[in-house]
Amino acid sequence: MVKTGLDIFLQNTNKYKDRKIALIVNQTSVNQNLQYSWDLLQQAGLQIKTIFSPEHGLFATEQEMVAITNQPDFNCNIVSLYKDSYESLIPKDAQLNDIDLVIFDIQDIGARYYTYVNTMALFMKAIEDKDIEMLILDRPNPLGGKYIEGPLLDEDFYSFVGVFPIAIKHGLTPAELALLYKDIEKIDINLSIIKMEGWNRTMNFDDTELPWIPPSPNMPTVKTAVVYPGMCLFEGLNISEGRGTTTPFEVFGAPFINPNQLKKQLEDSKLEGVIFRPMYVKPTFNKFSGKVIGGLYIHVTDVQKFKPFLTAVALTQAIYNLHRDKFKFLKGVYEFNDKHPAFDLLAGSDVIRKMIFNNEKLSEIEATWKNDEREFLDLKKKYHLYE
Repeated sequence: MVKTGLDIFLQNTNKYKDRKIALIVNQTSVNQNLQYSWDLLQQAGLQIKTIFSPEHGLFATEQEMVAITNQPDFNCNIVSLYKDSYESLIPKDAQLNDIDLVIFDIQDIGARYYTYVNTMALFMKAIEDKDIEMLILDRPNPLGGKYIEGPLLDEDFYSFVGVFPIAIKHGLTPAELALLYKDIEKIDINLSIIKMEGWNRTMNFDDTELPWIPPSPNMPTVKTAVVYPGMCLFEGLNISEGRGTTTPFEVFGAPFINPNQLKKQLEDSKLEGVIFRPMYVKPTFNKFSGKVIGGLYIHVTDVQKFKPFLTAVALTQAIYNLHRDKFKFLKGVYEFNDKHPAFDLLAGSDVIRKMIFNNEKLSEIEATWKNDEREFLDLKKKYHLYE
């Protein structure tokens, strides 16, 4: 079994007993026996002054983009880093008083737009030039550390779903991301890392033998994480991404989609490692709540060949080509940002959306991020902590 950074940290807590500690954690911060870190650290005699919780709350009780206003009753201060404004994502100076060590320990998903490591990055900037150490207790990238996919982030499309200038499926662990961000942003902080033991870059999450704790309400299984780096794009479409069903992101649809027609439309895409099953579903909340919608179920047959981002772009293009009169790229506020459509914020630029509108071939759209992938593959090696 892989040992996480938390498991290693718990083997020697004595040297931290004089530290004034804050935690950035949620329900995924557990040891091998599924005990919460904050309980274990307090039992070990450490001074936990504050717990900072990310999007969805400490126990992931809230859906996406819901301000966290109610927190559990703990014997320490609990602060939400996800409320009703972008400013709430950043800790205030007063909340950092009487703290000299911040510990980050949350399970990431391996996609640029998953917000927990973005919370980590913003916190790193917030403590710059302060006498506060940041300690990352590393955890696996559930998609492995070898394969990457997708375009880099255009700096004009920076948002809470686009903090790191990295590929969408990035193949880095939280600690490796912290090293990259500190270097690229030239952040002057005391950054420490406790590595995992037993993890290597070829491992998917199932290989680790670690328990899967759903990191957020719509990330119930590892299968969900596999498709998420692509299917999260559907948050920017008037197409259900499967929220309100038992298999979010693995299933998608809309009232105007004919499942068999859509599957046939995808035949020329020649997508590898995936089979699409036509189906109907009725979401219980979110888009098209209470309505029967037609769509496809995404069955990944080979995780190494499967390209989640390319697959989602191909699906977007196919639906657009079939339903131009009803299909929409959503506008409005998305993750505190109304400068760009949500789809563009997630994709990292407006290039893909415009190419879909211009009827470009899927192969030509994919070609636009191939140089980015080569560039990022070279860059990321500099920050690898594991073989």
